[in-house]
Amino acid sequence: MITDEDERLLSILRSNARASISDLARVLNLSRSTVQNRMQRLEQNGVIQGYVLQYGSGYLSSLVSAHVSIKVKQKLTTKTNVELKQIPQISELYAISGEYDLIAVLQAQNTAQLSQLLDDIGNLEGVERTDSAVILETKFKR
Repeated sequence: MITDEDERLLSILRSNARASISDLARVLNLSRSTVQNRMQRLEQNGVIQGYVLQYGSGYLSSLVSAHVSIKVKQKLTTKTNVELKQIPQISELYAISGEYDLIAVLQAQNTAQLSQLLDDIGNLEGVERTDSAVILETKFKR
């Protein structure tokens, strides 16, 4: 069970996963050992699985991002997922309901690279068709 204090801790870590235990304790008005114990418990319970790199807004604004809906031949779903995981420009891959089976989030250096990535995805064995939408602006992200 996650407490309200755990939620506050997770919110701070979502903003800055590199915050020190001392800083977290100060913001949460808790002792360092309490914060450390909470983090350890959240890690052990699988609430916190790890800490990741988050790109800065300046770098992200230089990328061309797109959502790509992907229709996959059912018998080749596993193989296609493995191949998609090998493409480093795919930051996220979701299984979805509806006409398409997957949505991939791509981040390319420019439109030429995005075009090549779309071709690469479309040419994967098992991919029946794709539909892409370039992200023009991020209104907010949590």
